[in-house]
Amino acid sequence: MDSIFDAIVVGSGPNGLSAAIVLQQQGLKVLLIEGKETIGGGMRTMELTLPGFKHDICSAIHPMAAAGPFFKTLPLAQYGLEFVHPKILAGHPLPDGSVTSLHRSLHETADHLGKDKNTYINLLKPVVDHWETLSPDILSPLKFPKNPIKLGLFGINALKPSTFLAKKFKETRTKALWAGMAAHGIQPLTNIATSAIAMVLMAAGHHSGWPMIKGGSQALADSLANHFLDLGGKIERGKMITHIDELPNAKLIMFDVSPKNLLKIAGDKFSKLYRWQLNRFRYGMGVFKMDFALSQPIPWKSEELKSAGTVHLGGTIEEISKSEKLIWEGKYSQNPYVLLSQQSLFDKTRAPDGSHTAWAYCHVPSGSTYDMSTTIEDQIEKYAPGFKETIIGKHTFNSKEIENYNPNYIGGDINSGVQDWSQIFTRPALRISPYRTSSKYLYICSASTPPGGGVHGMAGYHAAKRAIKDLF
Repeated sequence: MDSIFDAIVVGSGPNGLSAAIVLQQQGLKVLLIEGKETIGGGMRTMELTLPGFKHDICSAIHPMAAAGPFFKTLPLAQYGLEFVHPKILAGHPLPDGSVTSLHRSLHETADHLGKDKNTYINLLKPVVDHWETLSPDILSPLKFPKNPIKLGLFGINALKPSTFLAKKFKETRTKALWAGMAAHGIQPLTNIATSAIAMVLMAAGHHSGWPMIKGGSQALADSLANHFLDLGGKIERGKMITHIDELPNAKLIMFDVSPKNLLKIAGDKFSKLYRWQLNRFRYGMGVFKMDFALSQPIPWKSEELKSAGTVHLGGTIEEISKSEKLIWEGKYSQNPYVLLSQQSLFDKTRAPDGSHTAWAYCHVPSGSTYDMSTTIEDQIEKYAPGFKETIIGKHTFNSKEIENYNPNYIGGDINSGVQDWSQIFTRPALRISPYRTSSKYLYICSASTPPGGGVHGMAGYHAAKRAIKDLF
């Protein structure tokens, strides 16, 4: 039977959409298949609480979408995509009432770090100044870099545990800010290479900001999809693929799915060795997520936090490190690291006039069904007395419910696999190309491949480039 399509992409997360665009740009006839009625994967926005309140299902703030090299090449603004930049990128309150913040300006951030001013500048400035040349290497599979010296200097610090590199700092506030950044990695801060997560997020912020998407993250997905359609691609929605035989014929097939789901869909096409490798892939901690409809802005004690798009709660580096370690061990923390975003302060389309939204999650053991609502609300209340009285609606996702909503988030792991030293470059298996499977012209392009989690589309970009080389 002749192939109707040259290529099929299964899954419409940022990586599936990116792969589809790259393949279509090559002149291939591409079909993108999405299991749900709306495209986007982790980039969906819904009225989860009350009518008129728009909440991002997963991704909420987009430093890597703004700073990543691929999205910059696409005319997404023509499709209505608009980044909204908060005055302060991220604020981090401490138990003593002080606040330290990440600003767009490297030097403005450093100016508030006391004795650590020069240490912070010396650590981040080389990455910020050379971001345009470094980011393609940082956000790529393991290969000989285009800028080996600059990347090597970055790697010397990036590969260290974040708790170890934090010893460079003298100020409690600097260490806390650093810990809040590293904790995005959803793993113990003592793990090797957790410094890379903090450095990349901070440098990306100083270079391009930590913006949100006007109207919700769905707008980014829609912009990518509409560009793909204008290039001549086709999208089929509401078709959940459970086995590869359900797909039409094509020259190549790409899967924006987790290794676990890839095995379910196409495991009988793979070698015994590759199946063994995929089965060994390790998933990380889950998240418990809350969305709030509020009668007014969060009443932070600190005026500074009222200008921050993102707020990291959890206290000092010692407290955050202890909390993340407990959760990694399958326990629960009563003082969890909470990542909170308050988009409606800067994007008035998110809530009815006079009302507001808040988006928050904490880490929990994989697959947890434990209700962390009270714990999260208490953590916010600690720094914003009266917060609970502003709540007029709320919605929760435990880790199991998150996986049920998006089958790629195994156990609620929104990073699609632990990003530690053993899985940074070998996601999901140790192979010449991480995107090739053992079956010719079947590829994996999800966040379970390099460079890992985040809304940047680079895994899909690199996977599509690899497939094009193989095809031609």
